[in-house]
Amino acid sequence: MVPSVLIVDDEKHTREGLQQALAESYDVSVAASADEAFNLLDSQPFDVVLTDLRMPGKSGLKVIDKALALPQRPAVLMMTAYGNIETAVEAMKRGAVDFLTKPVNIERLEVLIQRALKTKTLEVEVQQLHERLDERFKIEGIIGTSAKLKAVIDKMKLVAPSRATILIEGESGTGKELIAQAIHQASPRARGPFVAVHCAALSENLLESELFGHERGSFTGATERRVGRFESADGGTLFLDEIGEISQSTQVKLLRFLETKAIERVGGSKPIELEVRLVAATNRNLEHMVRDGKFREDLFFRLNVVRLYMPPLRERAEDVPLLLAHFIRVFSEENGVPPLTVEAGALRTLQAYPWPGNIRELRNFCENAVVLRRGGSLTEYDLEPKFRGVAADGHGPAPVDRPAATAHAAPAASGSLSVEENEKHLLREALLKARGNRTKAAELLGVSRRTLHRKLAQWPELDVMDR
Repeated sequence: MVPSVLIVDDEKHTREGLQQALAESYDVSVAASADEAFNLLDSQPFDVVLTDLRMPGKSGLKVIDKALALPQRPAVLMMTAYGNIETAVEAMKRGAVDFLTKPVNIERLEVLIQRALKTKTLEVEVQQLHERLDERFKIEGIIGTSAKLKAVIDKMKLVAPSRATILIEGESGTGKELIAQAIHQASPRARGPFVAVHCAALSENLLESELFGHERGSFTGATERRVGRFESADGGTLFLDEIGEISQSTQVKLLRFLETKAIERVGGSKPIELEVRLVAATNRNLEHMVRDGKFREDLFFRLNVVRLYMPPLRERAEDVPLLLAHFIRVFSEENGVPPLTVEAGALRTLQAYPWPGNIRELRNFCENAVVLRRGGSLTEYDLEPKFRGVAADGHGPAPVDRPAATAHAAPAASGSLSVEENEKHLLREALLKARGNRTKAAELLGVSRRTLHRKLAQWPELDVMDR
């Protein structure tokens, strides 16, 4: 079947010129206004809609909204004589797959139409993917029930099936690459490759070669042609971590790819067209970098089509228990040992801890706890002092409430007592407060009676008779 194209433009000579240019390859319809386009869109399906931006009455943005609200969504291209990056970003945020400036280059238009049709064939899978999104995200390990994480996941569900470029912001260790992988797995590109590049780990020259590849003889040591990460990601997703670290020259090449969907190898002269979705991540404020002249504004606008913010772990402390359970189970299985039990006192302390290294730090903590475990329970006394102490900046966890022992335990927070002396002190105070009743003392300490027995067996001098 011949693909159908709807051209929407209030300028007669533009409509007729584009219709004549495309008529041999496509079934072309034309509309002189947004309202006329609405009637055609309601009466028949189209594969591609090419709309002008500025028209009398309703603008081309309304045409985009109307087209993409249809059950059989066409791919939408925007054209304008008033081209500016902000307008293009707004159109692409609404769902346009690309844009052209007038006068329209017919060869460029045909390339974009073919690309749009290729994208549309993938969209038949989107409904099935939507039904599997929750399972996909769960499998990918994005764990938590906090409102902030839910907001991220809800936005991911909306953008995953699209072609839009995505910028993920967040501190180091928050799981930005995990988010990128989940978006890839929940997209029509899931069968294609997911290729990750950590930009900060490579020098400027190495990064350009790594991303774009190089031709033989293009520089000293280039003894053979090398395919870069962009080409390796063709048909899939390229994830660029720490995008704020790339040089100005690499920024220019990246911008050119986003504008043309083509790259040139280092030392090459032939454009290589690619079908790659770009997801970028940063732990820096790119807007500030643009203001300071360290990051190109046009590239920032191109990257910032859809922005996701991954909150630090300290902003979603309610997710800590689920993450602890997940990683402890994973590392227990890897090491062939029964899972640790995190007792109430330890759990309260770990939830209060700010986790400056975020999920990466929590993951490492769980692996360490499983490998170096002392029995089947993880108690507050098994935690390093940094977890139990109060940070100098006031953002660290407060000491776990101890009925009478809290005031006496203060020196330990400042480091004047060793860990063992601190544990003994707390045990002694709790036993005195409980009048020697071990069950009550265990409750005061937030540990199990079994743990208390184990500690008293280790330090029998602390044991007192019930009074």
